[in-house]
Amino acid sequence: MAKPLPVLRRHSATALAAYHDLVSLLLDEAVSQIRGIPTPRVRGSRTYWYDRYRVGVEMKERYLGEESEELLRRIEQHETLKADREERRRERARLVRLLRSERFLGIDSATGSLLAAFERAGVFRLGGVLVGTTGFRIYEGELGLNLTLDQAAMTNDIDIASFEKLSLALGERVLPSIGDVLHDFKFEPVPALEAGRIWRWRQTRSQTLVEFLAPSFDSEEGLRDLAALGVSAQTLHYLNFLIAEPIHAAAVYRDGILVQLPRPERFAIHKLIVADRRRDGPESLKARKDRLQAELMIGVLSQDRPTDLLEAYEDAIARGPRWRERLERSLGKSPDAAAQIANLS
Repeated sequence: MAKPLPVLRRHSATALAAYHDLVSLLLDEAVSQIRGIPTPRVRGSRTYWYDRYRVGVEMKERYLGEESEELLRRIEQHETLKADREERRRERARLVRLLRSERFLGIDSATGSLLAAFERAGVFRLGGVLVGTTGFRIYEGELGLNLTLDQAAMTNDIDIASFEKLSLALGERVLPSIGDVLHDFKFEPVPALEAGRIWRWRQTRSQTLVEFLAPSFDSEEGLRDLAALGVSAQTLHYLNFLIAEPIHAAAVYRDGILVQLPRPERFAIHKLIVADRRRDGPESLKARKDRLQAELMIGVLSQDRPTDLLEAYEDAIARGPRWRERLERSLGKSPDAAAQIANLS
């Protein structure tokens, strides 16, 4: 007998509203730090905004984000937002307390303190997207999911992905460096096969891994450089699908941390693809975890965002026979999820 999809438990409407208010306040805070003149830069078909300011006789630029109606509105209000920073900080702390009272799991202090350090350095502002199980747990707020302990079970590993071309185009670099941030948390670089190209770090006391990833557009997966983050990255097939058009999200820790996550519908479909890549050998246990996460997200998305889920699925199967084969094999092991996707069209 096929195992049924996980039971969906929902957070209250109050918790959901508080979470989205927290994200909005964090986005306000990011723009309130403008020091000079907001300036657009056009690259190809996209427009990116920078804070252009003077330090002595030198002009500096700080990346604000890709142009959107939401960003333009905040840029117009940045002087007002700057004046309200302390009030906004207290309100964020109140919202986090409310979310915890509503039984949000949030994230543990070790992960939270590291993500906060990455945010201060500019990792997420400069294109970093939090992927993997750590990112999955933060969907608790975006989707209003009240996760059980089993559903939220996770390693402390942190995976951050970005596009190589975007990282190069931004013309800015994290400060302090990734290496310095991780050194402060007692992480050591893990030697790579290519000398001098570090893409993963291990914390000696906990064995936690931090890894940097990028999409592979070649037949082989290898190492590439992420200029804005100042690190090398392991390239992976299918990752371009996952991190296209990421969303802003809030990690529930202290007074909130602004991060970037993959779109939830892309995360769900990508997990099915990754599960098939891991179907053999010791990786098969990770494949089961991938399918469980995909099943949970498909369950909620098929109810709340069916059009988004269908579009992501159709996008994936249109990318070629290998994509379709991987999805078919994973859905064959998750018949209830397969039925929910079939019912979308």
